[in-house]
Amino acid sequence: MTILVTGATGNVGRHVVNQLVRSGQHVRALSRNPAAANVPEGVETVYGDLTAPETLVPALKGVKGIYLMTSVAGGSPLQTGSEIIELAEKAGVRRAAILWSGEKGTVERAAEASGLEWTFIQPYCEFMSNTLIWAESIRSESVVREPFGDSLNAVIHEADVASVAATALSKDGHAGKTYILTGPEALTPRAKVRIIGEALGRDVRFIELTKEQARERLKKLGVSEDMIEYVLKWHENLPKEAYTVVPTVQEVTGQRARTYAQWVADHLQDFS
Repeated sequence: MTILVTGATGNVGRHVVNQLVRSGQHVRALSRNPAAANVPEGVETVYGDLTAPETLVPALKGVKGIYLMTSVAGGSPLQTGSEIIELAEKAGVRRAAILWSGEKGTVERAAEASGLEWTFIQPYCEFMSNTLIWAESIRSESVVREPFGDSLNAVIHEADVASVAATALSKDGHAGKTYILTGPEALTPRAKVRIIGEALGRDVRFIELTKEQARERLKKLGVSEDMIEYVLKWHENLPKEAYTVVPTVQEVTGQRARTYAQWVADHLQDFS
């Protein structure tokens, strides 16, 4: 069957595309700039914009499954969920794997009210790729500066999120389920820096910022006051779910969740 992947060049979406291709599925990648999309051979690229649902009509033709984002660039919740789900149903889409933030928005509510076989994919922890923000300072100074150095988080490899989504789209038995995901271990920022240093074969120092220093850094980056408060409070008092390891990835896919050391090995060139 044809599976449409939205956000096909993004953090998780590109892994969804790759894994579906490897499993023999026909994949159609949705992009606002198809000509610039770097996708595997045999993947069909089409134009579409989730904020303009009418652009999805040609992309949905013949599609039986869809990997669907619930936010737009910058993280704002998608406001066109009901229109997208309605178009998907009209096009004959049967399954939807939805990357969920944990708060039900227009996409989630419309999916639950529809006849689609929906599956919510919810990583409750951080993506391992978030630490790519350290790459420049590691390359230039062998230093990482972050607050809350002893805060635990069961970080997850984006490819594992994609594996769960690809499984839900290509195999039976996942309709109506919400999969909460974590990686295989809870790590502190200090521990992640140590793992990167070991992989590089050199010492990488961790310098802990105060809360106020972290606040000033975010201000300089142009982050809004509301978002700064949200980020700092979340990291200062992480919910138990963010650092409690769950076996969902292995239960759904049959494969162990990838470790942070594996992720670092995949991205070593970014820190070198």
